[in-house]
Amino acid sequence: MHSMEHLHGLLRIHVHRGVHLAKRDFMSSDPYIIFRMGKQKVKTHVVKKNVNPVWDEDLTLSVEDTSLPVKLFVYDKDIFSLDDKMGDAEFQIGPFVQALRMKLNGLPSGTIITRVQPSRDNCLSEESCIVWTEGKVVQNLVLRLRNVESGEVELQLQWIDIPGSKGL
Repeated sequence: MHSMEHLHGLLRIHVHRGVHLAKRDFMSSDPYIIFRMGKQKVKTHVVKKNVNPVWDEDLTLSVEDTSLPVKLFVYDKDIFSLDDKMGDAEFQIGPFVQALRMKLNGLPSGTIITRVQPSRDNCLSEESCIVWTEGKVVQNLVLRLRNVESGEVELQLQWIDIPGSKGL
């Protein structure tokens, strides 16, 4: 485990669902996602035979460097062979961290703090809003997968402060 003073805090990634993922088996796919940030790696469970999987799973990464991208890789689980790649994407947490650093308080739930536009430099398939929701800052992301014929992944980011860490 890393020592706390190098840690800014924890990034909680709520992995909502995949949309129109590629078919890698005969009829469907058994998708799961691996997220990487620096040397860390976390992954979702496998959803059987579904190219529109709903994971609804929370994964957590410790953040030491807010400039590192979070990379995600979608795979099709195979029993007898290597798991097939079903595309990848990445996102930056910079805009989310900037919104957190504004130390907002008491806004009406649903207030949009920042909008991040899709561009050639990111994997967003639509505008990503950073929103004040029920007393906290969240970012909703729809990422278009690269290196694959189709597929998007919907995520929501939250931040968890850790006592004793250096914070943001």
